[in-house]
Amino acid sequence: MNSPTTQTVEKPIYTEEEFSCIDPRSVPQHVAIIMDGNRRWARKQGKPAEMGHWFGAEQLDLIVRAASELGIKTLTAYSFSTENWGRAPHEVEVLMQLLEAYLVNKREELVKEGVRLHTIGEIEKFPERVRKALQDTIQATKNNDRIDLVLALNYGGRDEIRRAFLRMHQAISEGNLEIENVTESAISSYLDTAKWPDPELFIRPSGELRMSNFLIWQSSYSEIYSTEVLWPDFSEKDLLKAVIEFQKRSRRFGG
Repeated sequence: MNSPTTQTVEKPIYTEEEFSCIDPRSVPQHVAIIMDGNRRWARKQGKPAEMGHWFGAEQLDLIVRAASELGIKTLTAYSFSTENWGRAPHEVEVLMQLLEAYLVNKREELVKEGVRLHTIGEIEKFPERVRKALQDTIQATKNNDRIDLVLALNYGGRDEIRRAFLRMHQAISEGNLEIENVTESAISSYLDTAKWPDPELFIRPSGELRMSNFLIWQSSYSEIYSTEVLWPDFSEKDLLKAVIEFQKRSRRFGG
């Protein structure tokens, strides 16, 4: 399906044999992924940390294409957490430069591939040049409809809930929300992710077994898939393995 912009798709990533391993009717529509392991990957390669971040950004491009090809409609990537500001100033600046470069250099490619960019988190803390690159890319891709790429930037799950409660308090104070109507569904509607369904699949590379303050409300019933693969090495085949594993599980939702 094409949006009003001209969308082209490169040579397929997956073979027919690989596609036959999954049921296209039960592909997760929303996948959350933590882009973890960039610095460890760089150390293993004998490279500086910024090279790990650079290769990690390049890998995101591949995984977005692969996710779209599998039929995933929303991919939310943990890109920069509220805790990342505590890293060395030089590394933070490198991350800002990398984010700006990614948004500028990949903009045309995102448009052609039908990727619609969104963000969650508080981007006001980012440098003005980064905010401008974000807004320009969001505007350029707004009519795309193959897949939503949601970058979690200056994002933390607890902070998101805090901000949601503040908005709800204001709505109650202004008479736009009644206390008795504060349901789980109402809380969800005040979160940054209100426009998307909760993620069905939560992918954690790098062998860690924690959620790291990422989509902690939304992922209550997500299927968690952990792999030892570091993010810069996380390939389209690793994504396929995660989807295959997801389809083997029985989602009970507490039943």
